[in-house]
Amino acid sequence: MLEARNVRKLYNDGLKEIQVLKSLNFKVAAGSFVAIVGPSGAGKSTLLHILGGLDVPTEGQVFFEGEDVYRLNDASLAKIRNERVGFVFQFYHLLPEFTVLENVLMPFLIKSQGNSALISQAREKAGNFLKRVGLVERTGHFPSQLSGGEQQRTAIVRALINQPVVLLCDEPTGNLDSKSGGEIVSLIKEINKENKMTTVMVTHNQEIAKSADRVYYLKDGVMAE
Repeated sequence: MLEARNVRKLYNDGLKEIQVLKSLNFKVAAGSFVAIVGPSGAGKSTLLHILGGLDVPTEGQVFFEGEDVYRLNDASLAKIRNERVGFVFQFYHLLPEFTVLENVLMPFLIKSQGNSALISQAREKAGNFLKRVGLVERTGHFPSQLSGGEQQRTAIVRALINQPVVLLCDEPTGNLDSKSGGEIVSLIKEINKENKMTTVMVTHNQEIAKSADRVYYLKDGVMAE
């Protein structure tokens, strides 16, 4: 489903060149649940962003369903990000002026381009998802009225609204207490198993990583299982 070949990522801070990823090779099988762990600053988030088409590698290739994504034009790459990949981040990134339902529907509104019939179907699907995660009574609330766990569940439903084939999670529990964090990981695992949705989760928490099918360790720009 996903493959990184000889991926390198360099940054220049104005004084020196910093190599974050070093000729990294990495494969994720379709339907699997993979965790990437490692110390802060190891390049975990950078790798996830490169796999999801959010950041361009300095060198190397990334294949999504066999297609070299960084050879695509901007419009084709944006289409993959919107329709084929779901992103869940540590800091939710909910839009404060929109309700839970409106936040969830946002990726679909971009995709549907105002088609009222499709939007109506999406509203029904969003309602079902929100019921599944215990937020059906909160659809009209704003992010500021939600707990951290509720905000993260909203963000997960938003990531799923376009029925992606890959879910990329960047420290999804990093901003939550242990109880809420455990609930979020359980939810992600359920989604992976029920929908056979390829899932890659970055975390610094070794205990959380144990819920994955395979765990990889990233340190000093190099990956090991």
